[in-house]
Amino acid sequence: MAHAVRPRSSVSLFATDGKAHPLQDALVAVTLALGILAFVTAWFHGLHLISSWSGLIGILVGAYGQYISVTTRERFPLILGIGASAIGFFLGMAHGGLFGGVVG
Repeated sequence: MAHAVRPRSSVSLFATDGKAHPLQDALVAVTLALGILAFVTAWFHGLHLISSWSGLIGILVGAYGQYISVTTRERFPLILGIGASAIGFFLGMAHGGLFGGVVG
């Protein structure tokens, strides 16, 4: 029996439903980038402003990405990015916070 074969063009890397999700993919990329930045800079006391702000923004962007995500493949890297952002945010807050040393 012959079956129709559909070419898979413009399918999202993180989508399993066969549709493109460019906004969700962008939010995944931004969340992961901010999470890595927050996590790495959190280990240096002098970079607490970068780690706390990038962590906070990463948490918010990741939460919005979770809200509008469609597939599990989109949700998994979002959780990793949110976790890295949260660690960076909390360590940044412990080292001086969002405005530590700037507002006096």
